[in-house]
Amino acid sequence: MEDEIRITIQSDGDVLNARQQGRALAARLGFSNVDLTLISTAISEISRNIVSYARRGEMVFKPAQRGPKKGIVVIACDQGPGIPDLDMAMQDGYSTSGSLGLGLPGARRLMDDFEIVSTAGKGTCVTMKKWVR
Repeated sequence: MEDEIRITIQSDGDVLNARQQGRALAARLGFSNVDLTLISTAISEISRNIVSYARRGEMVFKPAQRGPKKGIVVIACDQGPGIPDLDMAMQDGYSTSGSLGLGLPGARRLMDDFEIVSTAGKGTCVTMKKWVR
């Protein structure tokens, strides 16, 4: 797809690049400034998790369509250690690294659709969507 963007995530610079590239695609799709901020924040949270926990992964951004609605899909996958307890990881304040524990649940709140699949020892894949209002 012409508008599909793929970014390898392995450093803080990649987190910034992902945020900028995702925001730029969302702007082309017609999102408001408020939604652009929400989308780029969710991208930052998830890509920072890749750097912190998996060390390396990939993010994909692409347009989405659901009937007359258009939006953006953000897919973030890694081959890291996986998340042993997804229910706990999705609770505010839960962290295995001493952080505030707001990344995953925060990203879920910022986006319209959020799905996470994780297998211990194999990695994690997060799929998020936001729809233009």
